Amino acid sequence: MTTGAEIEHGLRHCKRSAVHLEMRDGYMLDDPDFHAWQAGHRLDPDDRPSWWRPWLQNIVDAVARGAEVRRARIVSEPVSDYIRYEYDITFPNVRAGEQVRWLPRRQATDLALPGNDFWLFDQEILLINHFSGNGDWLDVEHVTDPAVIKLCSEAFEAVWHRAVPHDDYHVD
Repeated sequence: MTTGAEIEHGLRHCKRSAVHLEMRDGYMLDDPDFHAWQAGHRLDPDDRPSWWRPWLQNIVDAVARGAEVRRARIVSEPVSDYIRYEYDITFPNVRAGEQVRWLPRRQATDLALPGNDFWLFDQEILLINHFSGNGDWLDVEHVTDPAVIKLCSEAFEAVWHRAVPHDDYHVD
């Protein structure tokens, strides 16, 4: 499975929780949507068909099943153009039922964090995302070691506790 398919599978089957920790200031910088955003294109919140992506339905369905879907982003400030873009396109996730928070990197100094971004489903299925130095996705690693799962779960919760809810975080 590709990472997208694995994440979709996790969202479709989680019962209690799906958490995602992002710690990079840029991802896939050659993404055409990012380039369109840089050129001035913005999603219209009132035009749902223009921004609704089928995988968002997985979030809607997970939340309807009673799963809590949360994403925390650790970001450098001032934020990069890519983070500004991510911030601008986060409203579809929020509308689908995902909770999103932002933690300025300076406030994460004393937190023990894993070296990579990850998804954790129901405290059992851990998918570690590996990226190249310039942010291109390389692969996903399935981790089953309970100690690593515990470390990632605790790291996420520590970040979540400090992070600012999406509606209260502002990029300039």
